Amino acid sequence: MISGLLQYEFLQNAFLTGMIIGVIAPLLGVFIVVRRLSLIADALSHVTLAGIAASLLLEKKFMLFSGLNPLYMGMAFSVGGSLFIEKLRTVYKHYQELAIPIILSGGIGLGVIFISLADGFNTDLFSYLFGSVSAVSRADLWTILIISILVIAVVVSLYKELFLLSFDEEYARATGIAAKSLHFIFIVMVALVIAASMRIVGILLVSSLMTLPVAASIRFAKGFKQTIFFSILFGEISVLGGLFLSYYLDLAPGGTIVMIAVLILVLAIWYKKQAAARSI
Repeated sequence: MISGLLQYEFLQNAFLTGMIIGVIAPLLGVFIVVRRLSLIADALSHVTLAGIAASLLLEKKFMLFSGLNPLYMGMAFSVGGSLFIEKLRTVYKHYQELAIPIILSGGIGLGVIFISLADGFNTDLFSYLFGSVSAVSRADLWTILIISILVIAVVVSLYKELFLLSFDEEYARATGIAAKSLHFIFIVMVALVIAASMRIVGILLVSSLMTLPVAASIRFAKGFKQTIFFSILFGEISVLGGLFLSYYLDLAPGGTIVMIAVLILVLAIWYKKQAAARSI
């Protein structure tokens, strides 16, 4: 494996991309879980699928789009979906959670239409659905690196505001925080990270990487910053462990990463129960 990393560029791209995603996905996932918006990752991942399918359709029907990286159109659709979610949250003020299933349903419907127009599934689309190590290009790596730097910079600079907004939105508004603008910035970041993560984990599994490490870390952490630390730690273990196992056992990387995250969560729950039983 080590010799392969030194020799093959696609393995280098996959592992560097995986390490980056293992940080930024759980980092945003902590804020998503605390705000009780866990399903938003699922909604935006399905909108991203529609963007990918649209890009592959255009590439198939028009030579002009033959060189277009589907990642960019997936990002555009994901950001557009995030903006629609924010708009619907203002329309349904007393039922804001409705915005997520509305966008999720729309994304699935649009994706199915584009896929049918492209005469069904193909190898490219399957690699986006479930992740593919060999599909990660150097251009994808640079795109994800830029997104990660942007996300980390925003989280560090607006940490206090995001913290207050996550735990008590009414108090945050009362202190003069521009809640609407922060909502917009945050959800756009989530959309970009989801679109960027699909190469490794896959569109249908990316939400797992944003929620499962957080769910496991909640069983250990004694504070919000500890939750972030453990979430990133478990995210990195899941991604790197999944990539190593998928390489040696010839398994799908996305599914392997998610199952390691599930195993970590099960062990965290078991450990907490054992610790509680010993303290009685």
